[in-house]
Amino acid sequence: MAKGHRSQIKRERNANKDTRPSAKLSYARVPVQKACFVLDAIRGKDVATALAIVTYNPRYASSLIEKLLKSAIANAENNNGMKAENLFVEECYANKGPTMKRVRPRAQGRAYRIEKRMSHITIVLNER
Repeated sequence: MAKGHRSQIKRERNANKDTRPSAKLSYARVPVQKACFVLDAIRGKDVATALAIVTYNPRYASSLIEKLLKSAIANAENNNGMKAENLFVEECYANKGPTMKRVRPRAQGRAYRIEKRMSHITIVLNER
């Protein structure tokens, strides 16, 4: 049983909230493994370098991550009052989302399953 009143529990939970600027893309139609190739390239870099990397990366996931990175920068400037030139990518990760299952007909009446995987991509920024 939780101790304290419901409002007190909520107050304590909100006090521990992460104040770093972030952006999250849910249900991105790209597998986690393919998204991680791009995320590994920008992890720890300053935002100007990270934007340059994702802009010229030929992978499909880089277009999604570019949009997400710009959103995280805008969140940092507008909500937290941070300067864009001081920001860097502190955390970026992709978690597994739901999988759409499709069936492809094959020879001799068999059916093969096609799995269209999704991911939830998160980018967290911080100031140097």
